[in-house]
Amino acid sequence: MGKMSRLGNALYEGDVSVDFVGRKWLWYSVSAVIVLLAVGGLYFKGLNFGIEFEGGVEYAISVPADEANQDTVDEVRTTIARTGIDAASAPIVNTAGTDTIRAQTEELTNDQAREISQAIADAIGVDAEDDISTQDVGASWGEQVAQRALTGLVVFLILVVLFIWAYFREWKMSVAALVALIHDVTITIGIYALSGFEVTPATVTGLLTILGFSLYDTVVVFDKVRENTRNLRQSRRTYSELANLAVNQTLVRSINTSIVALLPVGAILYVGVVSLGTGSLKDLALSLFVGMAAGAYSSIFIATPLAVQLKAHEQEITQQDARAKARSRRGVDRYADVPVFTEGSPMRDQDEDHDPLEDDDDETVAPVTAPPRRPEASGSGRVVPGAKAPLRDSGAAKRSQPTRQPRSKRGK
Repeated sequence: MGKMSRLGNALYEGDVSVDFVGRKWLWYSVSAVIVLLAVGGLYFKGLNFGIEFEGGVEYAISVPADEANQDTVDEVRTTIARTGIDAASAPIVNTAGTDTIRAQTEELTNDQAREISQAIADAIGVDAEDDISTQDVGASWGEQVAQRALTGLVVFLILVVLFIWAYFREWKMSVAALVALIHDVTITIGIYALSGFEVTPATVTGLLTILGFSLYDTVVVFDKVRENTRNLRQSRRTYSELANLAVNQTLVRSINTSIVALLPVGAILYVGVVSLGTGSLKDLALSLFVGMAAGAYSSIFIATPLAVQLKAHEQEITQQDARAKARSRRGVDRYADVPVFTEGSPMRDQDEDHDPLEDDDDETVAPVTAPPRRPEASGSGRVVPGAKAPLRDSGAAKRSQPTRQPRSKRGK
């Protein structure tokens, strides 16, 4: 059995435990720092929306394989900026594959688009008609994509609340799952702002995908929490201890699942950034990679501790915590747990395993008393008979009385 298997078995049995629930404020602080960095990136740098959302003109320039490099990219960018057209003063130019350079500008007129195309052809020595293709993208299409993505996000969140409430019968778990989802989306969008990656329809697709991945991981942990707390009254652990045990029991599974999912996505991200340089593949891979990593983190460190914190003041939970603490105190010295009875204490029939702390506080249990005893017969050895006459000295009162002799002196 490997080390990971032994560790997983020890975590599942409770022999080894990481206090995820007890250290919730530490995890909250770490998440707060990451979220603040993400929000700061959004505020100071903003998102780099692609041409699909802002509209503009895109040029796809076919060049020989040995010319699709950074020098050619810089030359094309300088050439477009030198045309003096305001909408083309800050073009976005990068490589797309091994033999294509892509350039994007803001919206242009037809004459301006032809002028820029001819300037590019003259600068790098290609044919303006055969080697340069131009595509106009309107901003209205990007607005439709954004609106539909927002609608899909709202519908998804509503369905999440209804699903978790119907499955677990716990609205507090729904709140914890929503907080984890918002945490994951905020971090992913913040990484886009800090890295400068373009936000394209592929990015939106990736964001919607990571919502499902994050929710799946959270539901698995919540399901284990429900399984551990099904017979809560018979347990000797508090609710938070049982929830923490559930997180530890699913920890190895969550790590393995996340690694298996992140490896291929990381490979796609590497190919998209290094080999292709641009395109929807890179945008999709970045959102998936960041979102999956954030989802694995939030399901362990955010969702479950928050759900336990929200349920901490429920009557059933507080009663169970009191029972568990009382049992732990008694368990320190089991032989000292002996009931003390005094004269007149009521008697009640109960099993040896009966725990008086398990009685409902709302139910009043009448004490069970023993039936009255019958008077004992005189002379039975239990009741001393009364004196019939006053006591007086007997005739043998002044005589020496026999004493017990040792066996060696008897008969002498």
